[in-house]
Amino acid sequence: MSYKILEKHQLSEKVFEFRVHAPKMARRAQAGQFLMVRADEKGERVPFTFANWNADEGWIEFIFMVVGKTTMQLSKLEAGDEILDVTGPLGCPTEMSKGSWAVIGGGVGLAIAFPVARMLVESGHEVHAIMGARTKDLLLLEEQFRSILPEDHIHITTDDGSYGEKGVVTAPLERLCQDKAIDQVFAVGPVPMMKFSALTCQKYDMPITASLNPIMVDGTGMCGCCRVTVGGQTKFACVDGPDFDATQVDWDDLRARQAAYRTEEGQALKAYEEATCACHR
Repeated sequence: MSYKILEKHQLSEKVFEFRVHAPKMARRAQAGQFLMVRADEKGERVPFTFANWNADEGWIEFIFMVVGKTTMQLSKLEAGDEILDVTGPLGCPTEMSKGSWAVIGGGVGLAIAFPVARMLVESGHEVHAIMGARTKDLLLLEEQFRSILPEDHIHITTDDGSYGEKGVVTAPLERLCQDKAIDQVFAVGPVPMMKFSALTCQKYDMPITASLNPIMVDGTGMCGCCRVTVGGQTKFACVDGPDFDATQVDWDDLRARQAAYRTEEGQALKAYEEATCACHR
């Protein structure tokens, strides 16, 4: 069985959104869960979080950034093309305890943050969204966040100050903690962003959950590649997570594991580019 791409949208130079026909998956997907994609028979399996879904219309959406061979290969597909394998939903849904929440998303992590924010709003929670990006051009899903939240509950930061507040997400997070405007935090994005969000929350004894993104191979807990250290114990992000208590995560270990195959990933991307470039034929 293959999965037809219904729509393709390019959100920035290297960021794409796919809407894929997957009715069974759409009926079961929940905020915080993920799927595994394999482009073709020789392709690797890569994880993406559900960005959106519609059970009535039978589609799911995921967003990805071109960073390696597989994401480069996916970016070449168009609406009407088919993906060989799409498996999900996988992982545990985000637990949504009572109280007011701050949902933090950095970069492509905003694709994960949005469905969590939407589900919190739909279940009656007060939600603040903290949206971070390097530049204005890389800020994702602003319109979608604004469609569910009041203006004063949206906090935007950019590293270069090209939009919103110049700086990083921990600045508005600290203000919300100081004002006691929130009871719980959800964070997803680059490892340094999640690490320092956790450190900020610890200062105010504020609970914080992080959605982790280690390397995955099968997404079912058998390969062990997605192991992370949480509270001194080994956990598997694909079956125990991907959400964990951010104050208990060994962030340095996670960052090192993410970089373990960076050389090989670069070599695979270079080989793919040379194989598909007309000048090398």
